[in-house]
Amino acid sequence: MTSSSNTSSTPPDAWEQPQTILVILAHPDDPEFFCGATLARWARAGHHIIYALLTCGDKGANDRQLRPDEVCRIRQEEQQAAARIIGAREVHFLDRPDGHLFPDLDLRRDVVRLIRRFRPDILVTCDPQNLYPSDRYGLNHPDHRYAGQVVLDAVFPAAGNAFYFPELLAEGLEPHTPREVWVSLTAHPNVTLDVTDTWEIKTRAILAHKSQIREPEKLLERLKSWHTEDSTEEHPRYEERFRRIILG
Repeated sequence: MTSSSNTSSTPPDAWEQPQTILVILAHPDDPEFFCGATLARWARAGHHIIYALLTCGDKGANDRQLRPDEVCRIRQEEQQAAARIIGAREVHFLDRPDGHLFPDLDLRRDVVRLIRRFRPDILVTCDPQNLYPSDRYGLNHPDHRYAGQVVLDAVFPAAGNAFYFPELLAEGLEPHTPREVWVSLTAHPNVTLDVTDTWEIKTRAILAHKSQIREPEKLLERLKSWHTEDSTEEHPRYEERFRRIILG
């Protein structure tokens, strides 16, 4: 079952042609946790999925003996492995310091560069307004919120307007506006996808982030518990929700 704010029976992601889908989020593991089953669904349908992570998650470790560059390397390798499980074709890192993201003009320019470089049909990010995402996540990381803010600010009006960041024109990057933006981890969804068929892929991809998982069995139980209220133990059902913004 797939639903949205309208009454159409056509799924909102029933695109007739293969789409280029650019996922811009803050950290390694964000794509998998926030919307991994949807990304796997899209990869299975033949769409070209590209990850762009603004940081390499260099503070995501409890071992004080590890240097930030070691943490970065580990998390990049884990993200590459998780992306292969999902079916994403490319993974890129801006390598901004973990925990230092801020939606200033410098970062906005970098995100506009990504959008103009990859020219996505569909762009995926997260909700900058969601301070308390859900019982699943507790308090939202500021990097998540600032990543969502800078991406949305880059999408409109800057990415499609030649007068914003004209230095990018000198790099050969012409203006481009995605046709749709899908905002994950949102408190204001207008699209719900049934992702039961790809939930197992999401789970395997999350488990690829080994450095972030202290107790795999407890994590598996937690992921299983994210089923819908109408699920049964024999037939669990899973959904992922988005705020879908149509721009063209």
